[in-house]
Amino acid sequence: MADKKPIIKKNALGRGLGALLQDSPQKGKGQDELIAAPAVGIYEIPLSEIQVNPFQPRTHFDKEALQELSDSIKVQGIIQPITVRKLADGEYQLISGERRFQASKMAGLEKVPAYVRTANDQQMLEMALIENIQRENLNSLEIAHSYQRLLAECNLKQEQLGERVGKNRTTVNNYLRLLKLPPDIQAGLRDNLITMGHARAIINVEDIDKQLDIYKRTIAEELSVRKVEALVKALNEGPEEKPASKIQGLDPVKKYEIGKIQQRLASHFGTKVQLKADGKNKGEIKIPFQSADDLNRILEILDII
Repeated sequence: MADKKPIIKKNALGRGLGALLQDSPQKGKGQDELIAAPAVGIYEIPLSEIQVNPFQPRTHFDKEALQELSDSIKVQGIIQPITVRKLADGEYQLISGERRFQASKMAGLEKVPAYVRTANDQQMLEMALIENIQRENLNSLEIAHSYQRLLAECNLKQEQLGERVGKNRTTVNNYLRLLKLPPDIQAGLRDNLITMGHARAIINVEDIDKQLDIYKRTIAEELSVRKVEALVKALNEGPEEKPASKIQGLDPVKKYEIGKIQQRLASHFGTKVQLKADGKNKGEIKIPFQSADDLNRILEILDII
């Protein structure tokens, strides 16, 4: 279209996202269906020609924050262009920047500046997820779901995912573990009734009913993360577990060191690890798994598959 001339020549996006948005030929399915995009640059595109992103990982937008962004756009305009892909002449689909897109509509704009890129569905999903993880204030549960979708739908391994989002494998795994919590606790995390620190402590309790009891008590008593961690520790070290008996013949200092190692292993593998040792420095490590997928996840962490 004649009115869509580039207003800026630029090729400097975020590190992770930028690698995905290169204009070199794309690989993967749907390549023959990609619509050729204009040259690299920023184009003024009518809002009426832009469709929303069906792969948008963010499920909730704060109305007050959106209104503040809209008011800012009325005064300052859009400072950071949105990113779209071209579907056909006069038809585009949003890749990233939905908050700016929605706020621009609220501000009454007719056109917005946009990067135009080519991408098939899988590439678009990866772009949208990573852009949101890196640039938006997603809550921890939304990040966890985004990580899960990148693993499942973009065929990434945890190590590759960590490289994409600039996080180590343990951090990625800590987020993914949140998805094992029961729905009520996940909802509380989503609604900011508890923090990720609370959730990470609660998930170390295996019994779901006990998890829910601690969750409800956390909210009712406004417990700090440290207090929840203490509750969980007391519960796990109760008469049923008796972890001290698994570390026989060791002095208190070595028992403490073994206990810390056990905690680090549990955090690394995302499951409760059992570590037994005796005074002769002999013992064993048990790493339980709940399903074939869970086993594959642990094997991947061990770099066996």
